[in-house]
Amino acid sequence: MREKLMIRRRTFFIFFALALAVLLTTFRVPLASSQAVTLQAVQVSGELPEDDPDSPLWQSAAAAAIPLSAQTVSRPILRQAQVKSVVARALHNGGRIAFLVEWEDETHNDQALRVQDFRDAVALQFPQAAGPPFFCMGMQGGNVNIWHWKADWQAEMLAWQDMEAIYPNMSVDLYPFAQVELPAPADYLDSNYLPALAAGNLLAAPHVSSVEDLLAGGFGTLTAQTAEGQNVQGYGEWAEGKWRVIFSRDLASAEADDVDFAPGQVYSVAFAAWDGANGERNGQKSTSQWVSLELKGQAAGQADGQAGQEQPAGRLPNTFLLVYLGVLALLVIVGTIIYFRLPE
Repeated sequence: MREKLMIRRRTFFIFFALALAVLLTTFRVPLASSQAVTLQAVQVSGELPEDDPDSPLWQSAAAAAIPLSAQTVSRPILRQAQVKSVVARALHNGGRIAFLVEWEDETHNDQALRVQDFRDAVALQFPQAAGPPFFCMGMQGGNVNIWHWKADWQAEMLAWQDMEAIYPNMSVDLYPFAQVELPAPADYLDSNYLPALAAGNLLAAPHVSSVEDLLAGGFGTLTAQTAEGQNVQGYGEWAEGKWRVIFSRDLASAEADDVDFAPGQVYSVAFAAWDGANGERNGQKSTSQWVSLELKGQAAGQADGQAGQEQPAGRLPNTFLLVYLGVLALLVIVGTIIYFRLPE
């Protein structure tokens, strides 16, 4: 008799646990949660400040402080994150979108000419489909579109960088009776002698933007889009121990591997940053979790560049929350009654 009672009680507890699990899964209620970070892209009129981080328009967009942590999932890992957080703002004008990302960095690393040199960098990541995949490079069946800004690419757009930039007094061998001049960048434009350039390798071609447009579907799958598909513009400035980097692109893209944006919609975005002085490169980086990105529309009677009030992201709709609490309370009451009415 006692064994039957124990079996009945054990069966009841198993049934109650399964019912609770089904309820939590049905309503997608997390067992633990915190207030989600939301980045709002405010709609403004006119041209976006795509190369002006000091533009007053940026102050019309609320700043979102986004925490970063070291990537410790896949090798090479970073034990200690050097970049602890970034501050992001976003604007759009109905046709283009721009992001301003700022972070503290005491060192200015915009050269990667030697094997011991590493650049500062920052990246934005967007899932290609609804439902964000793994936040580090996506996953199989969950591709991500990555915008990767690189400090050395920014520097090369202003002035060509070669070994002479690091060793200004370098010289070629002395050839008696010969008039020898140091080679210039223009001497290397003949693709007949540059197979990587002739093959369309983006790393060998002159950069038209400081941002590389990429695609990934998990670790080890990072792939650059074609030269024709490189449609993200970038601009970065370093001053007084801080980087300020701007990403910009059309809201809609003709590229199948790009994410498209539309006013009034909510998307996901993740951030990553590299500190070249700390030897960070490839997977050795600081990353964020997914952040909600909302493209605000122009509200009636709202002045250009002013963000409207917003309900915090990450909350369950009130109706579903009430239903969930009601069903949970009913389960607890019924379970308690059944338990205490079991025969001793």
